[in-house]
Amino acid sequence: MTTYKRVLLKLSGESLMGDQAYGIDQERLNDYAVQIKEAVALGVQIGIVIGGGNIFRGLSGAAKGFDRVKGDQMGMLATVINSLALNSALTANGVKSRVLTAIRMEPVGEFYSKDKAIETLERGEVAIFSAGTGNPYFTTDTGSSLRGIEIEADAMLKGTRVDGIYTADPEKDPTATKFDRISFDEIYHQGLKVMDLTATTMCKENNLPVVVFNMDKKGNLLKVLSGEDIGTLVHV
Repeated sequence: MTTYKRVLLKLSGESLMGDQAYGIDQERLNDYAVQIKEAVALGVQIGIVIGGGNIFRGLSGAAKGFDRVKGDQMGMLATVINSLALNSALTANGVKSRVLTAIRMEPVGEFYSKDKAIETLERGEVAIFSAGTGNPYFTTDTGSSLRGIEIEADAMLKGTRVDGIYTADPEKDPTATKFDRISFDEIYHQGLKVMDLTATTMCKENNLPVVVFNMDKKGNLLKVLSGEDIGTLVHV
């Protein structure tokens, strides 16, 4: 038995780099595909959003002189590249999946709609949502929140490089302590950078819990789905 029947899994684009400085590490990509395959085998319906930071990040581009809208559009296309890569890796592992894009770009992917997404999930296929919300000024965290709410997910699982939410960045501050549970309001008041404020507000207002965990450790996705207390649960 699993704790969640339908989830929105948010994957970090940076994590796809593995030990590389840029791009997609094939071993890390396959690790993700294998973990997702194990979850699908349990009957869990999975929608996925992948960031594009391993290829291009709109905010970083704007800081270097790119027009913000163009930079964000480039970032959206980066998420499509990562989505296609995951789609290919899942196929190689015998898992059916479908790439749905927030911007029309057939035949690269099908144009997103809620009905199409839920039909995909109910067939037992993985739905990969790419190109963010299709609009500039919105992050992939916000895109994840939106898609999670739309597909009526039980939770949003935010796979990162760290094993939960800390009082400070554990990679920079060795005295940082981890939260097992924390409310959305506490995240606001403590100024913790878990997601951007738009994404956090959407999850709170629509009662979508978030679990932050280390996706780079093999087997962790299954542990989260089985209700093990790893990572940090963000609740209303």
